[in-house]
Amino acid sequence: MSLALATPAIAPLLLGGHEIVMPVVLPLVAGALLLLLEKAASRWVPVLSAAAVAGLVVLAALLVRQADHGTVQPYLLGNWAAPFGIALALDRLSALMLLVTALVAAAALTYALAGDDRRHDKPSRHFHALFQFQLMGLNGAFLTADLFNLFVFFEVLLAASYGLLLHGATRARLKAGVHYVVFNLTGSALFLVAVSLLYALTGTLNMADLALKLPQVAPENQRLAQAAMLMLLVVFAVKAALLPLYFWLPDTYASASAPTAALFAVLTKVGVYAILRVSSLFIPAGLVSGSSPLLAGLALATLLLAALGALAAARLRTLVAYLIVASAGTLLLAIGLGSERSVAAGLFYLMPSTLVAAAWFLLADRIAAARGGSDVLQPGPRPAAWAPLGTAFFVAAVAVAGVPPLAAFMGKALLLQAAGHTPWAAWVVAGVLTSSLMVMVALARAGSALFWERGHPAVPTLPDPLRGSRLPGAATAGALAVVVLCALAAGPMGRYTAAAAAQLFTPEGYVQAVLGARPVPAAIDVRREMRERGELK
Repeated sequence: MSLALATPAIAPLLLGGHEIVMPVVLPLVAGALLLLLEKAASRWVPVLSAAAVAGLVVLAALLVRQADHGTVQPYLLGNWAAPFGIALALDRLSALMLLVTALVAAAALTYALAGDDRRHDKPSRHFHALFQFQLMGLNGAFLTADLFNLFVFFEVLLAASYGLLLHGATRARLKAGVHYVVFNLTGSALFLVAVSLLYALTGTLNMADLALKLPQVAPENQRLAQAAMLMLLVVFAVKAALLPLYFWLPDTYASASAPTAALFAVLTKVGVYAILRVSSLFIPAGLVSGSSPLLAGLALATLLLAALGALAAARLRTLVAYLIVASAGTLLLAIGLGSERSVAAGLFYLMPSTLVAAAWFLLADRIAAARGGSDVLQPGPRPAAWAPLGTAFFVAAVAVAGVPPLAAFMGKALLLQAAGHTPWAAWVVAGVLTSSLMVMVALARAGSALFWERGHPAVPTLPDPLRGSRLPGAATAGALAVVVLCALAAGPMGRYTAAAAAQLFTPEGYVQAVLGARPVPAAIDVRREMRERGELK
């Protein structure tokens, strides 16, 4: 079976036309090779893993540049035309998600290479292979143009995340892992029911084809179609940690190892991406009328409750986990408002908020290690490296709270500006500003307890297993540096995200590109050669 691309000649192609599938193929091949090398040549495992992630960063950056030409670029797997074959599609949104994922993965893996990847207990033996397979699932979810394959990539990234969550196999991780697995398996079952209903009603699961066929569903089946769409939105809301479906997240993320939790910062963005993609293609058909106000209301409630959770957190890791929920709430609020300007603001906010969330998990682990293994938010011994840690804490706090001059503030300002043209204006302004103030208070309280107040440790201290390595500090500083660069590059970022939102609000281009892609003629016509030799009549 061959891989084939059918796309207009609009941009310089990187790898003979196969660059769109490479974010899936590269981590897949790397993960398979890592499984083989673990016993035969284990010293090469981190080298190959790091090389694969570095390649993903470069590839994602090039794909962003290629997608910025403005045309949706389809890729036909197996050289079968959509909707009969499997199709991928690259547009500005999917390229942005690939870049965010690659940058977060680079920071998380750099941190893990300091030694957090070499805990030789059974659950964490395959850390690097699982890391690559999760990247494969994430990238595939952002590129697929088919609902069933979105389900498949969801399961790939979830299966890998189960193993990564158990990395280290502490009691807290095992307990959180059970909740995480049960909750997500339930969501996966609901996903299957939803796609089965849609296939029974339309005979297709290609998203571009569904955008055309859902409006043509018979009147007596409209309720079934609405039920299937609402089930899909519930599944994606589980992944995105939307109220009331976010309660699994704080304990899960707070108990995971630092590099795993940093990579998990992207997982909620998969749910956000799926809601945005499905909304842009299917909701214009009128199947989920009234869902945007509901989504906006739930997102606003999620944002406020997450800020309350951050205020009430007794541990730094738990506080950071609630910051992830708050970030997802802000993004879903931008989608729920339903305007092109609000979506553009949400996409602008997405990149710095995801990167700073990943940096927070790495920083929280460094602070805990410097305090003898404790991240309890109460007075204790001042960390030995309090100056660099305090500086990093301050930069990360400014970034995540949405305070000038960093990019998260600009994203929130754009969101408030977009909300001014909607009936939700007063609620959004009050909710976003109140939640930002609560987060600032929570972070100020945490910083005071960690760096200013003196006292005795509340828990027994433990040695720092990563002492002497510069990689953890480099990974954290690198992630924060990219967050700062986002503010410096606000102009180009704003233009790109505005163009991405405009592309989403003209779904006809996506539909025409995917369904209009034609298979590439075979380089060797086997049937013709057989006829010429008389082997086929």
